[in-house]
Amino acid sequence: MNTRSSLGLIVLSLMAIQLPACVSYEPAILIPAIALSAEEIRLSESLESDIQLDFGLELGVNESDSLLNVEVLPGVRVRNVAANGAADSAGIQVGDIILSINSLETNHPDTVLAIQQSSAEASYEFQIQRNTLVFAASVIARSINENVGPIELFRIDPIATRAGYRTELVTIGIEQELAAARVVELFPNSPLPQAQIEQNDLILALNGVYLNSAQDLVTRLVRDHELGEEVILTIYDGNDVIEQPVRLWDPGRRVSRINLGPLLQYESVLNPASESFSLLDLWLFAVYSYSRMEGERSHSILGLFNITSDYGELTELNE
Repeated sequence: MNTRSSLGLIVLSLMAIQLPACVSYEPAILIPAIALSAEEIRLSESLESDIQLDFGLELGVNESDSLLNVEVLPGVRVRNVAANGAADSAGIQVGDIILSINSLETNHPDTVLAIQQSSAEASYEFQIQRNTLVFAASVIARSINENVGPIELFRIDPIATRAGYRTELVTIGIEQELAAARVVELFPNSPLPQAQIEQNDLILALNGVYLNSAQDLVTRLVRDHELGEEVILTIYDGNDVIEQPVRLWDPGRRVSRINLGPLLQYESVLNPASESFSLLDLWLFAVYSYSRMEGERSHSILGLFNITSDYGELTELNE
C-alpha cells in the first residue's frame, strides 16, 4: 500500500471517529410544550359558594364624582352587567344606581349580597336611578343551582403516556388509604396498553415513589422524564399490586445537523419546514449547495448555476 493510500485511509478513519461528535439529533416530529396545571383548580370564579341567586351584576359603593368632596351617596352603583343575565334582561345598565330591592334600601353592596345568599324568590322589584330619572325594574333572579358550572373530568398527559387520569383514594389490605391515579381515558398511540395497563387500572407510584394525585403523576412524567425513557408504574388492578415497566411514547429522532467543517454541512428544521446542504463550502462559494424552505427548493453549483423550483415547477434558472 503506497503512502497516498495510507494517508487517505487515515483521513477517512479520523472522519469516521469525528462524525458522531458532529451530528446532532432532534425528535422526528415537533413536540408541543405543555403548561402544567396546579393541584387545586377553581374552574368558576364568578360566584361565592353560598350565593343562592344570581342577578348578573357587579356592584360598587355609590361615591360622588367630585374630586374635592368624595361622599358616599344612597344606593349602590352598577359596575358591570353580565350579558344576557337577569339584570341585563330587565334593562339595567352600567352606571345605574340601585336604590332599593323589594323596598329594602341598598346603600352597600353587602345588602345585595345578603339578598342573594338568603332569598329564594323568583321576582324582585328594583328601584333604579339613572341620571335624574328614577324607575322600577322587575328582575327575574336565576337560581345558582340552575347555572351548572364546569366540572373537572380528569387530568391529561397528552404526550408521554397519552392518557387521562382521575385522583382517587384506595385502601389495599389493612394499609391506610393511598392516593392513586385511575386511568380513565386512553388516547391513540398510548404506550400503556402495550405494557398491559388498561382503562380503570389504578396507578399508585411512579418509580417507587407514591403519588399525591393524578396531577402529581402528570407533572412528574412531563417534568422529570424524557420521551422514550422507561419508567416503572406500580399498578393495582383490583386484585394485585404489580410493578409494570412502561416505555414512554417515543417520537423517534432525526438528524438535525451535520457539521464537517468546509467538507460537508447539513441542517434541518421542522418549523418552518426547511433544510440546507453544502458540499465543499470554500467561504466565497460552495461546490454544491441546496436549500429548501417549505415547498421552494434551490440548487447552486459553484455559485454560477442556480436552479429554483416550487412544488415541482421550475421557476428560475440562472447560469
